[in-house]
Amino acid sequence: MTTSALIMIILTQGTVLGVTIYFFRKVLKAPAKLEPDSFSEIDNDSK
Repeated sequence: MTTSALIMIILTQGTVLGVTIYFFRKVLKAPAKLEPDSFSEIDNDSK
């Protein structure tokens, strides 16, 4: 393997790893959205 090929592999894998880590951190640090409880909505329905 030539030196230029090794440098390209390292840069490519580093870029993919960096982008993956960035988006995982972005998703994991996002505030949780409160979703309505479907069971409480059913209990409050007047029949």
